[in-house]
Formats: sequence, C-alpha cells, structure tokens
Amino acid sequence: MLDHLVRGVTVVDGTGRPAYVADVGLRDGRIAVIGAVTEDARTSEDASGLVLAPGFVDPHTHYDAQLFWDPYATPSLNHGVTTVAAGNCGFTLAPLNPNRPDDADYTRRMMSKVEGMSLVALEEGAPWSWSGFGEYLDALEGRIAVNAGFMVGHCALRRYVMGPDAVGGQPSEAQLADMLRLFHEAMDAGAWGFSTTQSSTHSDGDGKPVASRHALPAELIALSRAVGEHEGTQIEAIVAGCLDQFSDDEIDLFVEMSAVAGRPLNWNVLTIDSAVPARVPRQLEASERARKAGGRVVALTMPILTPMNMSLGTFCALNLIPGWGPVLGLPVPERIARLGDPAVRAELVRRGRSEEAGVFRRLTDFGRYVIGDTYSAANEGLTGRVVQDIAAERGLDPFSCLVEICVADELRTVLWPMPTDNDPASWALRAETWRHEDVLLGGSDAGAHLDRMCGAPYTTRFLGDCLRGRQLVSLERAVQMLTDDPARLFGLRERGRIEEGFHADLVLFDPERIDADKATLVHDLPGDSPRLDSKALGITAVWVNGVEAIRGDTVTGAVPGRVLRSGRDTATVSTK
Repeated sequence: MLDHLVRGVTVVDGTGRPAYVADVGLRDGRIAVIGAVTEDARTSEDASGLVLAPGFVDPHTHYDAQLFWDPYATPSLNHGVTTVAAGNCGFTLAPLNPNRPDDADYTRRMMSKVEGMSLVALEEGAPWSWSGFGEYLDALEGRIAVNAGFMVGHCALRRYVMGPDAVGGQPSEAQLADMLRLFHEAMDAGAWGFSTTQSSTHSDGDGKPVASRHALPAELIALSRAVGEHEGTQIEAIVAGCLDQFSDDEIDLFVEMSAVAGRPLNWNVLTIDSAVPARVPRQLEASERARKAGGRVVALTMPILTPMNMSLGTFCALNLIPGWGPVLGLPVPERIARLGDPAVRAELVRRGRSEEAGVFRRLTDFGRYVIGDTYSAANEGLTGRVVQDIAAERGLDPFSCLVEICVADELRTVLWPMPTDNDPASWALRAETWRHEDVLLGGSDAGAHLDRMCGAPYTTRFLGDCLRGRQLVSLERAVQMLTDDPARLFGLRERGRIEEGFHADLVLFDPERIDADKATLVHDLPGDSPRLDSKALGITAVWVNGVEAIRGDTVTGAVPGRVLRSGRDTATVSTK
C-alpha cells in the first residue's frame, strides 16, 4: 500500500523534459510509482491543474544557527526549498575548542556582525553544546524539517587551532598540520567540504578582518587539496572581486583551489547589470580558465532582485562603501554631527560613486530610495514616498534630503533603495548568462541578514515570473534550474528529480498563483528579535522525504529532514 497518492497532477520532473500528467505514489519516503496508479493508498488527493516538482535546492544559505530554534528553516521551506547548503563563506559554528569557552562568544559576535544575525537569538536559541564538527551535526540530526548539508568554515578551523592569533597571524607548520587534522575529522563526520572568505567586507565582532582573510594562498591550497581526499565534497569561496570584478590573482587562486582538489568551487554572487557590461565576461573568465586547468568554478546568481533595506543608524551595506564605515561607525550623536557637515556629505557621495566602490555604487542613487518606517512627527506621511520627490519639494539634493529625514528620526528611519538594474537590457543579459554551463541559480543568504533582506522566496518569485511575467525561460527549464542543476553540482544522491526510487522531496503548487508576497518585518526570533518574512503564494504542499512538511503555507510540525553527510548522501562530482 502507498503512503500517499497524488492523482492527475502535471509532473515537471526536474530534467527539463516536457511536463506530463500522471499519478505519483509515495511509500517509505521514496517516489514509489509514477503513471496510471491503481494501488491503494492510505491518503490521496486530486491534483488536477496543479504542478508537482522536485523539492528546490538552495545552494547558499546560513541556516547554521536558525535551525536550532526554527527547524522548519522558514521561510525557505514555505517556498518549496527541501534541501539547503549551509556553512558558507568560511563561517560555521563548529568546531569549537573545548579549552577556550570564550570562543563560542567570539563566534556569536562574529556571526552577528558579518552575517547580520541577532546576537540575542544566537545566545538564547542554540545550545552551543558541541566541540567537534561531528557533534554539531549530531545536535541537528533528527530534529529538522529540511535536508541540510554543511561546509566546514575556515574561520572556525583557524580559531580552534590558533586562538586569538587566528586574526592577524600565520600558522606554524605544526598548527597547519593540526588544522588539516581537524578538517579531516570534520569531513569524516560528514561535512560537505571547505568554505572560506577573503572578502574585504567580512569583519568580526571586534571590527577586525575575520580569521580566514589572513590566510596566505599556501594555506588555502593545502586545505583545498585535503577536500579531494574525501568523497562527495565541494569548495565554496569568497574573494573581494566577487562584489565586482576579479583580479588576475583571484582568478588564479580559484583555479588552483579547484584543480588541486579535483572538485567544483562555487562563489557568490554574480551581479548582472547592463550598465556594467564588462562584469559578466570577466567573472566567468574564472570558469573558462578553471576548465583548462582541470578544475571547475561555478558562479551563483540570483534570478530575482532581492530588496534590501538600509539605515544610517545600524550596520548595513552602506557601511561597506569605502570611506563610509568610519563615519557610520561613530556613536549616533557624533554620526549625526558629521552627517550635518555639507563637506562630509559631499565626500561620502564622491567616494560612493567612485570606481573603488565597485558594486556598491548601485546604492548611491539616493533619489531612488523609498522611505520605509519612520519614528518622528516631522516625518509623518513620508512612508512609501520616493526621496527624489521629497528633495524637489525641499530644494535639497537627494542625499542631503535623505540625511535630513533620518536625523529627524535619530537615524532610525528604514530606507529601501530601488534597484538600478531592473531594465530590459539587464534582464536580457540575465537570461543569456543563465545559459552558461558554470552559472547556477542561488545566493539567497537565507538565515542571514534577517532584518535587512529576505532572499529565501527567490524560488516562488522566479517561477511566477517565468509563468506569468517576463517568461525568460520555460517552466520545465526553470524547475530544472532550481532542482536538478544544484543537486548535480553537489552530487546529491537520488534527489533533485521526480523519478521512481528517488527520495520524495516534492513541491505541489498552483501555476496560476505561484509567487511570493512582499517582505514584512516580524518579531519571532528568540528574544523577540526582528526579521523579514515573506508568505508563499500558490504552494499547496511540500513533502520532505515523503512526509508532508507544509500544507497551504503552514508548517505541519513534522521534522522529516536529514543532515546530509558527504559520501553517504553525496557522490563525488569530479572536475577531471
């Protein structure tokens, strides 16, 4: 007898083949039968007019902490994501040196700063009971609703072995050997691979460059080579050039890391903008060089524009613009005084629009900002209005007008920059870029930057756009890009497709309604901390390993997810 039968559904199987109508039966967590099914089932439903797709795979998340207080990985699960890759950018919660209890506090403060996680939620929501990476994985086993795989982070490896010297120091030969031993232990326990960052935007809770940024190429190559000694593994890496355009040295580093490992390396995130036509070919040059050297470098890119809010009062992307950090990092009274100086404002605008600002230049068209929440009588009625219109009324330049509004709220005003790359030419360039064999959809950062952005709904919003919006790719290809493509990159065993014998990770949705609602601020983290959330539209049900985890955008309470471990749950995707 089947556990559940979905009757008369339109199957989009993840391979890119044309959709077809069939019955799909589930049993013991697997897809048992596809076709005209006559076998009895404990439960069944008529799904005429609905689409059944494989569960979506998100290749870049930071759910490492959130899964402890939110085993449903919301809102990703609501939007059809059944498998998440975490432990990215060199940041993981394990391993932790048991001889230095303060390392847990350092890690929490680093994650709060670099990934925008609530410090209170990190302190109250996770047990911090582990030392080794395997103990961390075991702490999640059997209590999560999604399937989750975890890279082991370079920063944690360095901190465990080198202590505070990890920031600023170089490992001795003995320390590098210890780092490699620790890494192999994590891999033996099931880590998916190695993640690291060299990005200039990544600083710890003390404002210093995170530990991995101090690593020299030889250390990165040694750890990359170790990746190749384990089955079903990957590399994920970030460098400064990920934000705009790679230097030759950065390309050489990516190529060598992938080639010595014999494993794919993915990086995040390829920003596509018709106003910067040189960026895409330059970034994909890393992929071309890697293939010639026996490696593979894969760029992640988002298929939607993810709104991100800003504030002059708290740390946000504006702080990352060269020259802005020293001003926006001052105590609020001093910050207000500095922003009140016309010369300071002029210099900030100049730096923000200079070549050195790279991709952050996109944030300096202040006239396009929309005012969000306000907190003073002086700003009453401004919510939802565009700064350019307000500036014209007040006879101010846009940035001075924006500062005036924020100062009235003691810098608490919520700001929404409108994207500059929403033009037809940029969307045409995206469609072209998606066809490249080394470009993969992803980069949601789900689980991070919780009160600033909400990238998790990219799956449903993309499908809605493909069905009823720009229609840049077919439904069959769109589903393949969200399912089988990332599953194949990570070597997921028997996941990513609707095929008899595969794990029953499935999404049932209404093609007439599939989409994501606008992001709203909710206070549901430990300590009543805020985050942005987005409702899924048109999702009928989501199954993880054959168990219904979502019905009608509501979690069922089941926790059928698995910690996916390298080798056991992933096969080697060789580059050679």
